Formats: sequence, structure tokens, C-alpha cells
Amino acid sequence: MFHLSCENWSFDPGLQIIHADVLLKIGDDVLIDEPVCVDVGLPALLLSALQNTEPNRWAPPEEWHRMPFFCCGCGDPECRAFSFRVKHEGDTVRFIELEERQNSRPREMSAFDIPAGEYRTSILNIGKQFLSFIEGLEYKPYFKGTVLEIKRLTERLESSIPRV
Repeated sequence: MFHLSCENWSFDPGLQIIHADVLLKIGDDVLIDEPVCVDVGLPALLLSALQNTEPNRWAPPEEWHRMPFFCCGCGDPECRAFSFRVKHEGDTVRFIELEERQNSRPREMSAFDIPAGEYRTSILNIGKQFLSFIEGLEYKPYFKGTVLEIKRLTERLESSIPRV
């Protein structure tokens, strides 16, 4: 039901951002199918697998937990972003597509119920892919804590998934 993949990872050394071809599909609905910046919102995406999240694409970088999960290829969420609200309801994650408008409440678009275990596993895989991709790169993101937060959240998420 929930499918998230990031392929063809690339690094823009001038902008210091990480891109990937992102496919986000829930059921028959394709929400994202294009190359976008993934590192700006990756900490928030990982956090969303552990707790409720609410985006604000105009938040400063220090408020990494409020970033949209994916944004414009330039890396600026104010330019263009894919925003989602995530609510945890027992063993289900409510994934809500939002249209954000500055200085007003976001408009809810599509909403999906996803099994929490399926969601956590998919998000964890993206975090691990990212960490593997950046090994050896001279990566200095705008929010200096990006890699540390991604490592911390990936470890926390991995420990929250029951081993089979």
C-alpha cells in the first residue's frame, strides 16, 4: 500500500544538497514522481515515523522538525515543497497531503491510513540509504545538524521496530 523509494541519489557540491528521484505512492495514488531535494526534510520524515509531525515550509532551518519531507531541486522549501501532516493513531499512521499557504492554515488534500509498521520500515530504509550515500562526501548542509539528526533518528527508529 505505502511505497516510498529514492533512486539515483546525487550530490550538488555547490548547493550542498542531496537529490534523488522520489516515488511516493499510496495505493493507486502517486503523490510524488520526480527528482527533488531530499536532505532538507529527511530529519522531519524520519521523525514522522516516531511521532506526529506538522510541516511549516517557512520555518527556519533550526526548526528541522517542521520542514516538508521533500522540496524543490534548489533545496529551498519556500520555493516548492511537498508537505504532509502525520498523525499516529494506534497501529495506524494517518498521512495527510497538505497545501501550505503562508500566514494561513494549510488545506488538507488527500488522506491515507497506513499500517504503522509498514510506514516505519519504509522510512527507516530511506534514512539508511541516505547515510550510506553521504559516506565520503564533503557534505556541509545549511543546517549543520542534519547528519547528526539523521543518524540519531535512524538509530532510534531502528530500535523501535520489533525484530522478527
